[in-house]
Amino acid sequence: MKLSEFVVRESILTDLKLETKEQAIRAMVESLCQHGGIPGADQESIISAILKREELGSTGIGRGVAVPHTKHPSVDRLVATVAISRTGVEFASLDGEDVHILFLLVSPPERPGDHLRALENISRHLRNDNFCNFLQQAVSAQAVIDLLEEADNNQL
Repeated sequence: MKLSEFVVRESILTDLKLETKEQAIRAMVESLCQHGGIPGADQESIISAILKREELGSTGIGRGVAVPHTKHPSVDRLVATVAISRTGVEFASLDGEDVHILFLLVSPPERPGDHLRALENISRHLRNDNFCNFLQQAVSAQAVIDLLEEADNNQL
């Protein structure tokens, strides 16, 4: 499973200027809606599901990274987006630090294996310091896509 296969390219946000977890999640879901990743009618429901998941424990996994995610019946395939924040987002991360790299993932409930494989793939790449450093420096959606494709091909 490759990152570049489920990240909706047009939805990538490379200069997120929001301060809170809810604002960041809302902006990422809205971007997925605007670019056909998820149905617009289900936007609020998906935001609520992600925030409910966050109540169980922050998906801010540390080292400036967060992976908010949910399963939702409105999607028929795995979809994700990426956001980069230069200033940082307060995310109640495990290490208490602000988040600069966010991967938001939404998947169909009937495909839990795909959801877990996608989370594992994202997490594996986010443990790579080079990948994270290059992502934080990306100034365009195309630069992010290029990095995702390099990571998919084990070139980072």
